[in-house]
Amino acid sequence: MADYVGGYMKRTGIYATGFLLLFSAAHLGRAETQQQTVNDNNSTDASIRRLIKQVDPERISRNLFYLSKDPLPYRKLNLTLPGHQKNTLYEADDYITGKLESWGYQVKREGVQVQAFRRDTSKPKHAQYSPPKPEDPWYTAYNLYAERKGRSHPSRIIVVLAHKDSQSWIDSPGANDNAIGTVGVLEMARLLAEYKSESTIRFLFCNEEHTPWTSKTAAQKAKSRGDNIVAVFNLDGIGAKTAQETAAGKKTNVTAYTEPEGKHLAELMGEVNARYSIGLEQRTAKRPRPGDDDGSFVLAGYPAAVINIGSLPYGDPNYHAEGDIPETCDIENAAMTVQATLAAVVTLDQDL
Repeated sequence: MADYVGGYMKRTGIYATGFLLLFSAAHLGRAETQQQTVNDNNSTDASIRRLIKQVDPERISRNLFYLSKDPLPYRKLNLTLPGHQKNTLYEADDYITGKLESWGYQVKREGVQVQAFRRDTSKPKHAQYSPPKPEDPWYTAYNLYAERKGRSHPSRIIVVLAHKDSQSWIDSPGANDNAIGTVGVLEMARLLAEYKSESTIRFLFCNEEHTPWTSKTAAQKAKSRGDNIVAVFNLDGIGAKTAQETAAGKKTNVTAYTEPEGKHLAELMGEVNARYSIGLEQRTAKRPRPGDDDGSFVLAGYPAAVINIGSLPYGDPNYHAEGDIPETCDIENAAMTVQATLAAVVTLDQDL
């Protein structure tokens, strides 16, 4: 019996020791995993802080004035400046393409047949666009694409877009609507040119002030290819708000979503604004129906889509008018919105 008990105790001791070793190894493994997660989060956080610090308001301003004042007062297919060979929208396309290529991107152009809107002066100024007649001229408008291919998940796509054209029915510089969004996306493309993304980040420069909107083609073709678009961020009228808000020095952004799948993107904008102390008066809104270029993606079957806009309802007093000039844009506000969008995109990219 003593030998049996002694043997039993030895075996029990061995089992207990083995159990303790296994428990310790498992605990150590969990601790290492948790520490790795902390390290990864810290690395992502540091990367985002470096990126948003490099957003350059002066560069944003230079690009804005180029595209909405000098040398290009407009960006429309139905206006060619005296002595120029190309219409003003094609000239804007060349400028945007040149910038993207200088940062190492390959730019793809996608032609879409469109018409200019007609103008109905019996309507309020901001709503004077009217459908074209069948006999009105047709033009080829181009979607411009540039991509940062993902390393580990290249089929997972985040889209950042802006419409680059100005109003086809009126001679408006379209600075807030939407040269400011265009140069905001350009600034993001510049800063992400060397960023090692896990997902593919796709930049799209489309056209919304001619008809049909070329974002519809972009979204429908993406769907027909089976593109796995997990998020769409539309920058349109960033920093634009009421005269009273501007006079009060407010720095505003509204992130609006249409479908429930877009809500987390809107909430993420608020989270990064707070986490990185960007300083926007940020709020979230739900739209009753799809609208603007993000709406084109919602209608094509990509519900995780939002618009970043300075105010909603849109408060720019020069909306769709000749007075929408670059001098009235709030560059600082726009740069802050670019920072927040950039932080949201990188956060999504790393959140696999």
